[in-house]
Amino acid sequence: MNTIFIVFDALRESKSLFYLPGVVALTVLSNGLSAVAETVDIQPLTKSCVNTTSIDDTKLHQFAYANTQKVADGTLTPVPGTAITSSAALISESKPTAQFSPTQVAQADISLGQPTRGGRSYIGVAGNIGLGGGDSSLGDGNFAVMGKVGVTNTLSIRPAAVFGNNTTIMVPITYDFSLQQADPFDEPLAIAPYVGAGAAIRTGNDSKTALLVSGGIDFPLTPRFTATAAVNAGFFDETDVGLLLGVGYNFSGF
Repeated sequence: MNTIFIVFDALRESKSLFYLPGVVALTVLSNGLSAVAETVDIQPLTKSCVNTTSIDDTKLHQFAYANTQKVADGTLTPVPGTAITSSAALISESKPTAQFSPTQVAQADISLGQPTRGGRSYIGVAGNIGLGGGDSSLGDGNFAVMGKVGVTNTLSIRPAAVFGNNTTIMVPITYDFSLQQADPFDEPLAIAPYVGAGAAIRTGNDSKTALLVSGGIDFPLTPRFTATAAVNAGFFDETDVGLLLGVGYNFSGF
Protein backbone atom coordinates (compact mmCIF):
# COMPACT_ATOMS: atom_id res chain seq x y z
CA MET A 1 0.00 0.00 0.00
CA ASN A 2 2.94 2.40 0.60
CA THR A 3 4.03 1.92 -3.03
CA ILE A 4 0.64 3.14 -4.27
CA PHE A 5 0.86 6.34 -2.24
CA ILE A 6 4.37 7.04 -3.56
CA VAL A 7 3.23 6.62 -7.19
CA PHE A 8 0.28 8.92 -6.66
CA ASP A 9 2.54 11.57 -5.19
CA ALA A 10 4.83 11.37 -8.23
CA LEU A 11 1.93 11.77 -10.62
CA ARG A 12 0.60 14.66 -8.69
CA GLU A 13 3.97 16.43 -8.91
CA SER A 14 4.44 15.71 -12.63
CA LYS A 15 0.76 16.27 -13.41
CA SER A 16 0.99 13.75 -16.16
CA LEU A 17 -1.53 11.09 -17.14
CA PHE A 18 0.95 9.10 -19.16
CA TYR A 19 1.58 6.71 -16.30
CA LEU A 20 -2.11 6.03 -15.45
CA PRO A 21 -2.23 2.51 -16.94
CA GLY A 22 0.88 1.52 -15.01
CA VAL A 23 -0.68 2.80 -11.84
CA VAL A 24 -3.74 0.65 -12.37
CA ALA A 25 -1.57 -2.40 -12.93
CA LEU A 26 0.39 -1.75 -9.76
CA THR A 27 -2.83 -1.37 -7.80
CA VAL A 28 -4.16 -4.74 -8.98
CA LEU A 29 -0.81 -6.40 -8.28
CA SER A 30 -0.67 -4.91 -4.79
CA ASN A 31 -4.14 -6.18 -3.97
CA GLY A 32 -3.15 -9.65 -5.16
CA LEU A 33 -0.06 -9.65 -3.00
CA SER A 34 -2.13 -8.58 0.03
CA ALA A 35 -4.58 -11.41 -0.56
CA VAL A 36 -1.73 -13.88 -0.78
CA ALA A 37 -0.19 -12.49 2.36
CA GLU A 38 -3.47 -12.75 4.23
CA THR A 39 -3.87 -16.37 3.11
CA VAL A 40 -0.38 -17.18 4.32
CA ASP A 41 -1.16 -15.62 7.69
CA ILE A 42 -4.36 -17.69 8.15
CA GLN A 43 -2.83 -21.09 7.39
CA PRO A 44 -0.62 -21.32 10.55
CA LEU A 45 -3.64 -20.44 12.70
CA THR A 46 -5.70 -23.23 11.15
CA LYS A 47 -2.89 -25.71 11.64
CA SER A 48 -2.50 -24.62 15.24
CA CYS A 49 -6.20 -25.17 15.90
CA VAL A 50 -6.04 -28.62 14.37
CA ASN A 51 -3.01 -29.49 16.48
CA THR A 52 -4.74 -28.22 19.62
CA THR A 53 -7.81 -30.33 18.90
CA SER A 54 -5.65 -33.39 18.28
CA ILE A 55 -3.79 -32.86 21.56
CA ASP A 56 -7.06 -32.53 23.45
CA ASP A 57 -8.42 -35.73 21.87
CA THR A 58 -5.21 -37.56 22.75
CA LYS A 59 -5.47 -36.45 26.38
CA LEU A 60 -9.09 -37.56 26.55
CA HIS A 61 -8.17 -41.00 25.21
CA GLN A 62 -5.32 -41.23 27.70
CA PHE A 63 -7.60 -40.39 30.62
CA ALA A 64 -10.23 -42.82 29.35
CA TYR A 65 -7.71 -45.64 29.45
CA ALA A 66 -6.31 -44.40 32.75
CA ASN A 67 -9.70 -44.73 34.42
CA THR A 68 -9.81 -48.42 33.61
CA GLN A 69 -6.13 -49.23 34.08
CA LYS A 70 -5.47 -52.35 36.19
CA VAL A 71 -2.34 -53.82 37.68
CA ALA A 72 -1.40 -57.52 37.75
CA ASP A 73 -3.53 -58.39 40.78
CA GLY A 74 -6.67 -56.86 39.30
CA THR A 75 -6.74 -53.70 41.53
CA LEU A 76 -7.63 -50.37 39.91
CA THR A 77 -4.78 -47.80 39.96
CA PRO A 78 -5.86 -44.15 40.45
CA VAL A 79 -4.37 -41.54 38.10
CA PRO A 80 -3.89 -37.89 39.20
CA GLY A 81 -6.35 -35.57 37.55
CA THR A 82 -9.08 -38.16 37.10
CA ALA A 83 -12.09 -38.90 39.25
CA ILE A 84 -13.97 -42.18 39.64
CA THR A 85 -17.66 -41.51 40.09
CA SER A 86 -18.80 -45.12 40.39
CA SER A 87 -18.39 -47.20 43.56
CA ALA A 88 -18.21 -50.34 41.43
CA ALA A 89 -14.62 -49.49 40.53
CA LEU A 90 -13.63 -49.61 44.20
CA ILE A 91 -15.06 -53.08 44.80
CA SER A 92 -12.81 -56.01 43.96
CA GLU A 93 -14.28 -58.80 41.90
CA SER A 94 -15.60 -61.57 44.10
CA LYS A 95 -14.59 -65.12 43.29
CA PRO A 96 -16.88 -68.08 43.99
CA THR A 97 -15.72 -70.23 46.85
CA ALA A 98 -16.02 -73.98 46.87
CA GLN A 99 -18.91 -75.20 48.95
CA PHE A 100 -18.35 -78.39 50.91
CA SER A 101 -21.42 -80.22 52.01
CA PRO A 102 -21.09 -82.08 55.31
CA THR A 103 -20.74 -85.82 55.05
CA GLN A 104 -23.92 -87.52 56.09
CA VAL A 105 -23.56 -90.59 58.26
CA ALA A 106 -26.27 -93.18 58.45
CA GLN A 107 -27.90 -93.02 61.84
CA ALA A 108 -30.37 -95.23 63.67
CA ASP A 109 -32.67 -93.80 66.31
CA ILE A 110 -32.25 -95.71 69.58
CA SER A 111 -35.18 -95.68 71.96
CA LEU A 112 -35.79 -98.51 74.39
CA GLY A 113 -39.24 -100.00 74.06
CA GLN A 114 -39.98 -98.58 70.63
CA PRO A 115 -41.86 -100.69 68.07
CA THR A 116 -39.78 -102.55 65.50
CA ARG A 117 -40.75 -103.62 62.02
CA GLY A 118 -41.60 -107.01 63.57
CA GLY A 119 -44.14 -105.53 65.99
CA ARG A 120 -44.46 -103.77 69.33
CA SER A 121 -42.51 -104.43 72.51
CA TYR A 122 -44.14 -106.69 75.10
CA ILE A 123 -43.74 -108.53 78.41
CA GLY A 124 -45.46 -111.84 79.22
CA VAL A 125 -45.41 -115.41 80.49
CA ALA A 126 -44.52 -118.62 78.73
CA GLY A 127 -43.94 -122.31 79.12
CA ASN A 128 -40.63 -123.97 78.28
CA ILE A 129 -40.49 -127.42 76.72
CA GLY A 130 -37.09 -129.11 77.06
CA LEU A 131 -35.79 -130.59 73.82
CA GLY A 132 -32.32 -131.73 74.90
CA GLY A 133 -29.60 -131.59 77.54
CA GLY A 134 -30.26 -131.26 81.23
CA ASP A 135 -27.48 -129.18 82.76
CA SER A 136 -29.91 -126.24 83.14
CA SER A 137 -33.62 -125.55 83.37
CA LEU A 138 -33.53 -124.73 79.67
CA GLY A 139 -33.46 -128.44 78.83
CA ASP A 140 -36.43 -129.26 81.11
CA GLY A 141 -40.10 -128.43 81.13
CA ASN A 142 -40.54 -125.33 83.26
CA PHE A 143 -42.40 -122.05 83.71
CA ALA A 144 -40.84 -118.86 82.26
CA VAL A 145 -41.24 -115.14 81.93
CA MET A 146 -40.11 -113.40 78.78
CA GLY A 147 -40.30 -110.14 76.91
CA LYS A 148 -39.23 -108.05 73.96
CA VAL A 149 -37.70 -104.56 74.18
CA GLY A 150 -37.27 -102.75 70.86
CA VAL A 151 -33.98 -100.85 70.49
CA THR A 152 -34.09 -99.75 66.85
CA ASN A 153 -36.36 -100.45 63.94
CA THR A 154 -34.63 -103.80 63.36
CA LEU A 155 -32.96 -104.77 66.67
CA SER A 156 -34.53 -106.04 69.88
CA ILE A 157 -33.45 -107.39 73.26
CA ARG A 158 -35.50 -110.45 74.26
CA PRO A 159 -34.77 -111.29 77.91
CA ALA A 160 -36.25 -114.45 79.44
CA ALA A 161 -35.92 -116.51 82.63
CA VAL A 162 -36.72 -120.23 82.79
CA PHE A 163 -37.34 -121.29 86.37
CA GLY A 164 -36.30 -124.69 87.74
CA ASN A 165 -33.57 -126.42 89.74
CA ASN A 166 -30.93 -124.39 87.94
CA THR A 167 -32.78 -121.28 86.78
CA THR A 168 -31.50 -120.07 83.43
CA ILE A 169 -31.49 -116.40 82.43
CA MET A 170 -31.27 -115.64 78.72
CA VAL A 171 -30.42 -112.26 77.17
CA PRO A 172 -30.30 -112.49 73.36
CA ILE A 173 -30.11 -109.57 70.91
CA THR A 174 -32.19 -110.39 67.85
CA TYR A 175 -32.59 -109.03 64.34
CA ASP A 176 -36.26 -108.60 63.43
CA PHE A 177 -37.56 -109.38 59.94
CA SER A 178 -40.74 -108.28 58.22
CA LEU A 179 -42.28 -110.63 55.65
CA GLN A 180 -43.71 -108.89 52.58
CA GLN A 181 -46.49 -110.09 50.30
CA ALA A 182 -45.77 -110.86 46.66
CA ASP A 183 -48.04 -107.95 45.75
CA PRO A 184 -46.37 -104.73 46.96
CA PHE A 185 -49.80 -103.12 47.48
CA ASP A 186 -50.86 -105.76 50.02
CA GLU A 187 -50.26 -105.45 53.75
CA PRO A 188 -47.15 -107.17 55.18
CA LEU A 189 -47.69 -110.60 56.71
CA ALA A 190 -48.49 -110.54 60.41
CA ILE A 191 -45.85 -113.16 61.23
CA ALA A 192 -42.54 -111.53 62.15
CA PRO A 193 -39.52 -113.87 62.41
CA TYR A 194 -36.36 -113.02 64.30
CA VAL A 195 -32.93 -114.53 64.93
CA GLY A 196 -30.09 -113.57 67.22
CA ALA A 197 -27.50 -114.51 69.82
CA GLY A 198 -26.54 -113.53 73.32
CA ALA A 199 -25.69 -114.98 76.72
CA ALA A 200 -27.27 -117.80 78.76
CA ILE A 201 -26.56 -117.69 82.50
CA ARG A 202 -27.09 -120.85 84.55
CA THR A 203 -27.58 -120.10 88.24
CA GLY A 204 -27.18 -122.38 91.29
CA ASN A 205 -24.19 -124.05 92.91
CA ASP A 206 -22.62 -124.72 89.54
CA SER A 207 -23.36 -121.36 87.87
CA LYS A 208 -22.01 -120.81 84.40
CA THR A 209 -22.33 -118.43 81.47
CA ALA A 210 -22.51 -119.79 77.95
CA LEU A 211 -23.28 -118.73 74.40
CA LEU A 212 -26.97 -118.56 73.54
CA VAL A 213 -28.49 -118.83 70.07
CA SER A 214 -32.14 -117.92 69.64
CA GLY A 215 -34.69 -117.80 66.83
CA GLY A 216 -38.46 -117.57 66.63
CA ILE A 217 -41.56 -115.76 65.40
CA ASP A 218 -43.97 -113.17 66.78
CA PHE A 219 -47.64 -113.15 65.88
CA PRO A 220 -49.89 -110.22 66.90
CA LEU A 221 -53.16 -111.46 68.37
CA THR A 222 -54.77 -108.08 69.09
CA PRO A 223 -53.50 -104.51 69.39
CA ARG A 224 -52.76 -105.37 73.04
CA PHE A 225 -51.34 -108.91 72.90
CA THR A 226 -48.67 -110.77 70.91
CA ALA A 227 -48.03 -114.51 70.76
CA THR A 228 -44.46 -115.76 70.45
CA ALA A 229 -42.63 -119.02 69.87
CA ALA A 230 -38.86 -119.39 70.14
CA VAL A 231 -36.19 -122.08 70.12
CA ASN A 232 -33.23 -121.38 72.45
CA ALA A 233 -29.94 -123.29 72.64
CA GLY A 234 -27.44 -122.76 75.47
CA PHE A 235 -23.95 -124.19 75.00
CA PHE A 236 -22.97 -125.31 78.52
CA ASP A 237 -21.05 -128.53 79.21
CA GLU A 238 -23.88 -130.06 77.26
CA THR A 239 -26.04 -128.19 74.79
CA ASP A 240 -29.42 -127.44 76.36
CA VAL A 241 -32.27 -126.75 73.96
CA GLY A 242 -35.76 -125.57 74.83
CA LEU A 243 -38.94 -124.47 73.01
CA LEU A 244 -40.53 -121.39 74.55
CA LEU A 245 -44.24 -120.67 73.90
CA GLY A 246 -45.86 -117.58 75.41
CA VAL A 247 -48.13 -114.55 75.22
CA GLY A 248 -47.02 -110.98 75.84
CA TYR A 249 -48.72 -107.71 76.69
CA ASN A 250 -47.75 -104.91 74.32
CA PHE A 251 -46.36 -101.58 75.50
CA SER A 252 -44.71 -98.54 73.94
CA GLY A 253 -41.49 -97.19 75.41
CA PHE A 254 -40.43 -96.58 78.97
